[in-house]
Amino acid sequence: MSGHKDIESRRRFLKLVTGTAAAAVVVGSLPRMARADDLPHLSEADPTAKALGYVEDASATKDPKHKAGDACSNCQFYSGGATGFGPCQLFPGKAVSAKGWCISHTPKKA
Repeated sequence: MSGHKDIESRRRFLKLVTGTAAAAVVVGSLPRMARADDLPHLSEADPTAKALGYVEDASATKDPKHKAGDACSNCQFYSGGATGFGPCQLFPGKAVSAKGWCISHTPKKA
């Protein structure tokens, strides 16, 4: 009887090891998610940036739609920190300035 239990234990162990190894291979082969630090900064010359009137410094814009205090850092599309650069849903793959602004600015909901 003890031989049967040993075989079952080995089978369970081998299944666990095989499953763990397979999971490690799958996880290791997944593309790495880009971090904000890895993203290139959005240029004001970028075609999408031009279309949305993006400026790197909101205080420099002359756009009549800009309201005092509006900046990327308080927009619902921006997910970076309060300073520096961070990702924006409107400019995938690029980092925008927290002090920036564009005509699509939508204040974050409290």
